[in-house]
Amino acid sequence: MMSSRASGQDGDGTLASVLVRSRRNIPPGARVHDDVTNPPHDLGHTNSRTWTGADGPAPALYLGHGAPPLLDDELWTSQLATWAKDLPKPTAILIVSAHWESAPLTLGATEAGVPLTYDFYGFPERFYRMTYRSPGAPELAARVRALMPDTETVADRPDYGLDHGAYVPLMVMYPDADVPVLQMSMPTLDPQRLFELGQRLRPLRDEGVLIVGSGFLTHGLPFLRDFRPDADPPGWSREFDAWSAEALARGDVDELMAFRDRAPGMPYAHPTVEHFAPLFVTLGAASDSERAPDTEIEGFFLGLAKRSFQIA
Repeated sequence: MMSSRASGQDGDGTLASVLVRSRRNIPPGARVHDDVTNPPHDLGHTNSRTWTGADGPAPALYLGHGAPPLLDDELWTSQLATWAKDLPKPTAILIVSAHWESAPLTLGATEAGVPLTYDFYGFPERFYRMTYRSPGAPELAARVRALMPDTETVADRPDYGLDHGAYVPLMVMYPDADVPVLQMSMPTLDPQRLFELGQRLRPLRDEGVLIVGSGFLTHGLPFLRDFRPDADPPGWSREFDAWSAEALARGDVDELMAFRDRAPGMPYAHPTVEHFAPLFVTLGAASDSERAPDTEIEGFFLGLAKRSFQIA
C-alpha cells in the first residue's frame, strides 16, 4: 500500500488516498536514497541465534506489508517483531514483493549497503530519510541463477534498491540490518508459473535462506470508504480472507490458484492481483505445499486482511 498525492501539493501522509501502483510505474516523485542512517533499533528485536543445519529448512513466509506509516502502528510492528524473534536468524533473505513485476526474472542490488527505492509519494519527509543498509547478497544471487533452468532468463538490475514491500517489514523483523537481503522480481502474475518458481527456489531453505513473499491478502484499495486503521472490514475483504484461510488449511493449492473465478469477494478483494501473487512463490517453496501453514498474523488494517503465515 502506498500514499498518493491528490493534487500538486504533498499530502499529509494519511492512508486515505492510497493507490495501487507497481514499481515499474514509479511516478516522478519517487526517490532512491542510499546515503542516510539506519532506522532506530527499537522498531523490533531479533533472535540472536543464527540458523544451523540442525534447525532443518528455514521456513517460507507470506506476509502483509504496509506503507511506511505502518512502522508507527504498535500492534502490527509488535506482531512482526514477535514472529521474527521466534525464528532462527536466517543466513540470508530472498524476498519477492508485490511492487516489482519485471520480466525476465530480475535480481536487484547485491552490493553491501543495499539502497532503498522510495516507491511512494505524499508522505512526510522522515519516511524518505529511512534506509536499511543490509549486507549485499551476491552469493545468494549466484545460487538463484544456478537453480534456474536454461529456459528461465535471469537479468540483473544492480541499481534497483529494496522497495517498501521489502524494507518496511524487514525494518521491524531484522532492525539491525545484519542479514544479507536480495530482492527478486515477479516475472509473471500467473499463479502456476510463480508456484514453479518457488519450487526451484526450495533448496535455498536447506541453506538457511528465508524466502519471503510480501503482499497483502486483500488489497481492494479503490473500494474502501472508511480509512480508520480499525475500520470494520467490508464484506468482500472478510469473505476473501475466510475463503483463503479455509483453502490454506486444506492445503488446496489448486483452489487458491483459481482465486479469480472461485474466491468470494473478487474482483473487489484484488482489482489487480500483484499483492496476492507472491503467495504462490511461498507455497511453491514449501516442502509440502499441501500442508497447512502456521498463521502468525491475522486481522484487518483499514479493513484489509493482513493474514500472514509461514510454511515448512
